[in-house]
Amino acid sequence: MTDAAIVEQLGLYIRRLRLQQDTSQAQLADKAGLNRWTISKIENGEPVTLMSLIQILRALNSLYVLNTFQVSEEISPLAYAKLKKQQRQRASGKSSPKPNKEDLGW
Repeated sequence: MTDAAIVEQLGLYIRRLRLQQDTSQAQLADKAGLNRWTISKIENGEPVTLMSLIQILRALNSLYVLNTFQVSEEISPLAYAKLKKQQRQRASGKSSPKPNKEDLGW
């Protein structure tokens, strides 16, 4: 897909969401804190800033579409095995110091 085609798809997606929510471009622009021209621009397949896109998605309650970009820490099986090996398997048998029974702390 070309860059222009991707921008066009984003615009179609936003228009579809807006119409499903029965919201006008002016209402969406007001809710997103943008100009109606910006909404019209993205819906017509013209590029907008990333910040504008985020504001529009937030106003449409659709930020979940960005979850694809979420990075999670993954641990390799070898690193996991090393961590498991480092965990204690037994108690050392040494007890913590017991308080002196004669000293009542007064």
